[in-house]
Formats: sequence, structure tokens, C-alpha cells
Amino acid sequence: MARMQLKKMRITEAKRYVADKLHVTPLDLSDPHTMRNLREELDIGVITGVPGVAKGIAAKVKIAELLDIKINSVEQFKKRTGLHS
Repeated sequence: MARMQLKKMRITEAKRYVADKLHVTPLDLSDPHTMRNLREELDIGVITGVPGVAKGIAAKVKIAELLDIKINSVEQFKKRTGLHS
């Protein structure tokens, strides 16, 4: 949601946007159990490491795709690796 707030969204608007993209309710976003399961399911990284779950730039790439947003570090990674579309 912080990324969405950087795009000038208010907190309630950011929560609704992220919740809609992840197919959950805004209330689910604050439920650690629900979000951990969802993060593992979507392979977008978790707070504590889990073998086989995306970390670092791989998690950021998936988050950018899921939320339909550009993340600067992802864009820079794509440019440097020739993956930029």
C-alpha cells in the first residue's frame, strides 16, 4: 500500500486498490495469517524466509505485475538484464 500512497493515493484508496488486485478484502490486508498464506500462494515474498518462495527482486517483479505498477528497481533490473519490454 505504501507504493500506492507514493502514487498520491489516500490510504483507503490504496487499500481498496491492493485488495481488489489481490482478490481479498481491505480487512484481509491487516490479517497476518491470511496475508502470509496469500504471499506464499502468489509467490510474492514473505517477511521470514521460506525455501522456494520468491525473495528480493523476484518478489518485486511479481508485485509490480500483480498491482499493474512500475517499481523503479524492477525497471532498472529489466534494463540492465535486457528484459525490458
